[in-house]
Amino acid sequence: MGLGAVLGPLPALGQSRDADPALEALIPDSAIDNPQAWARDTDAARATVPDVSTLISPDPLPALPAMPGITLDWPDQADLPAIEPLTPDPDIADAQQQAKAAGAALETDDSAQGVRIANAALVRVADQVVLAFPTDTQIPDRDAIVARFKGLSALATLKDDEDNLAQLTRRAKSDAELLQQVLRVYGYYDPGVTQTIERPATPGTTTPAATAPETASSSAATGAAAPAKAETAEEARARRQANLAKSVVRFDIQPGPQYRFAHIALGDVMAASDSANLRAAFHLNIGDPINSDKILTEKDSLNKELGERGYAFASVGEPDLVIDHEPRTGDLTVPVTTGGKYRFGHVNSNLPAYLSSRHLERIARFRPGDMYQRSDMDDLREGILATSLVSTATVKAREVTPPANGQPGVVDVDVDLTKAPQRTLAGLIGYSSGEGARLEGSWEHRNFFPPEGMIKFRGVLGTQEQLAGFTFRRNNFHERDQVLTADLYAQTIQVRAYDANTISATASLEKQSTLIFQKPWTYSFGIQLIGTQETTSTTPRTTYFIAALPLRGAYDASDSLLDPTRGWRLSLRVSPELSTTDGTKSSYVKTQVDASIYQRISSSVVLAARTRLGAIAGTTLDNIAPSRRFYAGGGASVRGYAYQRVGPLDSAGEPTGGRSLSEFSLEARVKTGLFGGAVGLVPFVDAGTVGPTATPTLSGLRLGAGLGLRYQTNFGPIRIDVGTPINPRPGDSRLGVYIALGQAF
Repeated sequence: MGLGAVLGPLPALGQSRDADPALEALIPDSAIDNPQAWARDTDAARATVPDVSTLISPDPLPALPAMPGITLDWPDQADLPAIEPLTPDPDIADAQQQAKAAGAALETDDSAQGVRIANAALVRVADQVVLAFPTDTQIPDRDAIVARFKGLSALATLKDDEDNLAQLTRRAKSDAELLQQVLRVYGYYDPGVTQTIERPATPGTTTPAATAPETASSSAATGAAAPAKAETAEEARARRQANLAKSVVRFDIQPGPQYRFAHIALGDVMAASDSANLRAAFHLNIGDPINSDKILTEKDSLNKELGERGYAFASVGEPDLVIDHEPRTGDLTVPVTTGGKYRFGHVNSNLPAYLSSRHLERIARFRPGDMYQRSDMDDLREGILATSLVSTATVKAREVTPPANGQPGVVDVDVDLTKAPQRTLAGLIGYSSGEGARLEGSWEHRNFFPPEGMIKFRGVLGTQEQLAGFTFRRNNFHERDQVLTADLYAQTIQVRAYDANTISATASLEKQSTLIFQKPWTYSFGIQLIGTQETTSTTPRTTYFIAALPLRGAYDASDSLLDPTRGWRLSLRVSPELSTTDGTKSSYVKTQVDASIYQRISSSVVLAARTRLGAIAGTTLDNIAPSRRFYAGGGASVRGYAYQRVGPLDSAGEPTGGRSLSEFSLEARVKTGLFGGAVGLVPFVDAGTVGPTATPTLSGLRLGAGLGLRYQTNFGPIRIDVGTPINPRPGDSRLGVYIALGQAF
């Protein structure tokens, strides 16, 4: 049991009973024992509360006496100074002034001011902007002036904004200054430009009437028209805004005389041994009209010419043009330091174990002793990047021997490389009606045998094809864009014409054409050894051993590797082959000729035509393995037909192939302008046949037609073709769809 329960409630112990006597007098012990009774027994508790109304005096309060030490007057007695008005903001004042001027311009008929050119040639550059040129003055650069002004004009580029009057006049003033600057670019240094605003005709308004308007009945009785309603401020603002939207800013241009060059100085150029050639590269002469654009263009042209003529360290500074208004001429100075001529020395690699200096010299299109050309330096950098073995490449010329005694100096080329990833793992999965399901994968190392010695393993698993292969390739072999390739693979394939189990070993040397350097002449030659077991729907499985020497030569006179628009191409393939089957030896020559031509007939249409002729001479069809025969049909042949479906058919309705081939194609490549010109349409007609003899024939010619879609990318067009056979045979599909990269031919 607790102590509180025994003793009961305890008194408050806020003050001790043995406190100081002064405190005891203020708060006695009785206050502690019974605080409420003590509080009621005080004088304050016994006093009577007075009536509040008796405390309010009817007389005003007397003034307070002055307080000693306080000298400020009370606010009601002080004489405060007047507040000075703020100085008007100059920008606001200027805007107000411009608004007033704009309003006055819209309410004034500018045609009465006499500032316009009589019988002017008007050129509208926007809905609210017109340029007026005199018809009695020849201005050769007028179209260029208009085009440049249109691209920079504040009024033209912001014509869709809801401008107010002040904005319109500010932009008009800015455009007037812009016009003068543009005219100076073309040599007109004393132009006169006058801006006016043409407003639409608007009906007048009335002021508020002094008396109330008449009623309808009184107006009718007197026959007088009712007074017009006074225009409110909002209606006036709307009217001015409507007038503004229809207003046209007109600039009348008096170009004045065109200034001409009086003197042209090109630094060290005239002291060079080939000064005549260098000066000829700068296509501005004394007496020519001054044109700032041409000055910059010719500066770049001179700089390029210096780089192509051996001046490895030439510098061309910023042009300085001094205008003399009295004779209306200009003196042009272009600071040029030629620095002397140089020949190429050696190429030096900073990663010799990765890409050796010797290999980089093979990639270069110059040799030691050749005259220095800046374009060769740029080409070397592009060629190194094209190996895909480096992420960055910096090419710099370094002086080895300075020019002396009239002889060029020597520069070495230092190449600073940064390695890129060298290995690639790739995969592909897909399905098509012609090939079925297909899974393809590969792994490659592009610099396994430096320099540029690549190895690649690849495999295919599909419903119609299985393959395992190994490839070795060395790019830039002994010279630029020459490729040595060795390939070994085992394959099983099932197509409509045949089934084959094949082992093949090939080696070839090829001179390639690339996107960096499209070559007119290309070639390839090699050797091919094949062992294959093949069967058709009507013949038993037969083993063939084949040795071939495939040769190819081609000439390309077109203007593009992936998307030609003009020119022509011609190629010839010849493959002498020796075949052995069941103890029977046969030899034959397989020949194929491809020719195509491209002709632009308008800015948006290119006509393209192709023909392919093939022949196998020297033996009968039965002695030729089915995989080595000619076939036609498909996306790269006669579109609209399935792969290999053009040509002779066996008793089972399957293609047998042939000893001759004839194919023809004609298409129109039309740009539509959609998506910035990236989309094109290509109507096409194809024809082809395969014959049993070695002489190409037109017998059994099959026709296909359709429409293609092209989408242009930076690496060539993506092709989607949809074709249908014109004269199909039983079993031919009514529609064929083909997707690939690049044009069909």
